[in-house]
Amino acid sequence: MRVDTLLRNLHVAGRDDAVDIALADGRIAAMGPGLVCEAVEVEDFAGAFAFPGFVETHIHLDKACILGRCRICEGTLAEAVAETARAKVAFTVDDVYERASSVMEKAVLAGATAMRTFVEVDPRVELRSLEAISAVRADWSALIDLEICAFAQEGTTGEPETERLLEKALAAGADLVGGCPYTDPEPERHIARLFEIAAAHDVDLDFHIDFDLDPSWNHLDAVIRETERRGRRGRVGVGHVTKLAMLAPTEVDAVADRLAAAGIALTVLPATDLFLTGRDAPAGRPRGVAPAHRLAARGVTATIATNNVLNPFTPFGDASLVRMANLYADVAQLASDDEIAGVFDMVGSAAARLMRRPHALEVGASADVVVLDAPNAVAAVREIAPTLAGWKRGVKTFVRPKASLLAGPRAAIGAPRCGTSAS
Repeated sequence: MRVDTLLRNLHVAGRDDAVDIALADGRIAAMGPGLVCEAVEVEDFAGAFAFPGFVETHIHLDKACILGRCRICEGTLAEAVAETARAKVAFTVDDVYERASSVMEKAVLAGATAMRTFVEVDPRVELRSLEAISAVRADWSALIDLEICAFAQEGTTGEPETERLLEKALAAGADLVGGCPYTDPEPERHIARLFEIAAAHDVDLDFHIDFDLDPSWNHLDAVIRETERRGRRGRVGVGHVTKLAMLAPTEVDAVADRLAAAGIALTVLPATDLFLTGRDAPAGRPRGVAPAHRLAARGVTATIATNNVLNPFTPFGDASLVRMANLYADVAQLASDDEIAGVFDMVGSAAARLMRRPHALEVGASADVVVLDAPNAVAAVREIAPTLAGWKRGVKTFVRPKASLLAGPRAAIGAPRCGTSAS
């Protein structure tokens, strides 16, 4: 068999023995131990772990890397929204393109093969960010699949022009729409209107919702009702939902069952949720991260994502989803191999499920392959394993050679110890 690339000695999920993976014409042509192929390129990974790549379900490329333009005095959600609203008035197409591209590079090098980004459209920024991110999508298409969510960060009912811009964004190529009830003066009307727009264009929805720690009220109920009433099962996602962090386990289970029945996916954003919530607690500050693993155990499609990079919502970040998975596991106090494997799933196959895209290493599948410097998924999360190399539709997209010591005990293995003979 003639193939383009042969990847040898890789561990993959569901198999105990190492396998070889043959790539040809953008697909996985064969997979198994000891493949005999004639290949243009052969690489041996000595037992590293391969999978179809990380899937980023919730990121804001348009407002990344603007720390130098904003103040962080209170570290609150309200301040972050206000500072970003002020800064985006000055966004240009070129500016957004450059900042977004810098994050895309980090994401690809960190092993992402697919991504959903929110792009704000409103009277302040109009469609400039959308134009920039559409260009980014085109220019980076050989390295990563990018899905664009036209997003109303400041709501819609107080700014009717935003609804018209959402319509224009969808006509211009946005893939879905997103809303933000907690910033809208009429949150339930805002939710209903977003469902109407999504239905008219037959696209999915993704809401930022219930982003505080007061469980006495919520907007999630309205999203569940609209999803069920309009028959949008499997086509609605919600992000943050930090109120769930303040509920008793039995209450979380009840919400999980409703989400699972309605087919609503949930994404937690550990870095942002930890940074912004709980600041008003005089002591014993709560973690403020929804228990995604508990919801996943009851049938909810639950994912972990980056959200923001270097802006007032999250003044740090490198678009590494394995780092985010590790952060979530630590915050959620998970320890067993099964629990950690579930966390890896939330940045892999479950994340792909949220975006309704395939995600498998199997013969005939798209040759999207990322190799991690770890023997398996559990070790990758525990150790925040770095990437070694990646392929997108069979084309090699990056390489990060394994680090090696040039001095010290491991570098000197085999060398004689002080006072001993080399013979």
